[in-house]
Amino acid sequence: MKIIGKTAQEISDCIRALVQNDDLLPGDSLPPVRELAETLEVNRNTVAAAYQRLAKVGIAVTRGRLGTTIFAPPQAGEQEGLSTETALIDLAHGNPDPQWLPEPQALLAGGLPRPFLYGEDTILPELRQWGHDWFEPDCPSAHELEVTHGAVDAIERLAAAHLVPGDPVAVEDPCFLGTINALRLAGMQTVGVEIDDEGMCPEALEAALDKGVRAVLITPRVHNPTGCSLSKRRADALKRILAAHPNVLIIVDDHFALLAETPYHSIIPATTSRWALIRSVSKGLGPDLRLAFVACDPATADRLRTRLAPGMTWVSHILQALVGVCLASKDVRKRLDKARSEYARRRTELRTALQAHGIEVPPVTGGFNVWVPLPKDAKDVAYALAKKGWLVRLGSAFEVQGRAQAIRVTVSKLQEGQAQHFAEDLKLSV
Repeated sequence: MKIIGKTAQEISDCIRALVQNDDLLPGDSLPPVRELAETLEVNRNTVAAAYQRLAKVGIAVTRGRLGTTIFAPPQAGEQEGLSTETALIDLAHGNPDPQWLPEPQALLAGGLPRPFLYGEDTILPELRQWGHDWFEPDCPSAHELEVTHGAVDAIERLAAAHLVPGDPVAVEDPCFLGTINALRLAGMQTVGVEIDDEGMCPEALEAALDKGVRAVLITPRVHNPTGCSLSKRRADALKRILAAHPNVLIIVDDHFALLAETPYHSIIPATTSRWALIRSVSKGLGPDLRLAFVACDPATADRLRTRLAPGMTWVSHILQALVGVCLASKDVRKRLDKARSEYARRRTELRTALQAHGIEVPPVTGGFNVWVPLPKDAKDVAYALAKKGWLVRLGSAFEVQGRAQAIRVTVSKLQEGQAQHFAEDLKLSV
């Protein structure tokens, strides 16, 4: 392997070709700037600029004194969703119960919006007003509103707007699958922050901030996979810590807001310069309605609009119209209320059954998942459960740095009597 070139572009193009030909592999270290500059007989700034070009396009990652290494191509990780290749009872899917979702054909009967053209407002006026009223009490300052193709899309766009590949981002540990994948594909480093029954732990967040994270992503309610939500006391503690870091991007993923059972407690300080609050409609109205509201500071909104512009990748007005009809419908609101209470009933039923068999599970404040810590290897337990007819999600899928010896159980589609049978089989498996 030989790196050649006299300009930053020539050097970066050479390294790029070495990567494409597998002469340099993911994880391989590039020579220190000073060393390569002396070998090529060029200025150190030329090599530094070449490395910056490689980092900008995601070929390499620069970590200060730790040097520059070839970046591994992003890979899609484990995904939520139904398993179509199993005869097992699927408690791993992470989906809402379809019976509580609105029926698109009934919504479409009311007619679709007129045709929209390039250059028109990217958000329907009625949806903008609804979103403004929804977010107004919970934003730390004057905010602007955008819509994206779901919460994960919002996270990806926010990362692209404010961060560069290699930037460290603090997330809960364990962390939602979609968040882990979105940040990985964006080339970010995820820094796991310990959580407990009240959410992200203040001391752990402070330690991550002291290490120089560029962004913090927090789930305020119905954390996936554990189901915990921030208490007011915990939210206030996190807010005080974040107030000392006004330039850190704060992303709040309030993904379960439509069905939340607990109040929203803000962690965004008034002094924070870059922030965003995301609320998706996927859990309440259906995953295929790819829409999330994003309230954010004006500068962040400007950056988002460069990718959500009227001539580029705005969210379809047809989807917006469907969401608007849902949010204005009394029948849909009744469905949401029924879904909220039914998910709570099924969670309680499973937790009660597990506790009756001596299996302790953390408190759950909402959602349709139950997190079950285990006294032995989760893979062994999942295998034993599979032999008894159950498919569960391994806790390892949600790991960041910590080790999650647990399983996540989705209760949204549990049938009568299944909770008791599952608890019995889990007891025999541990």
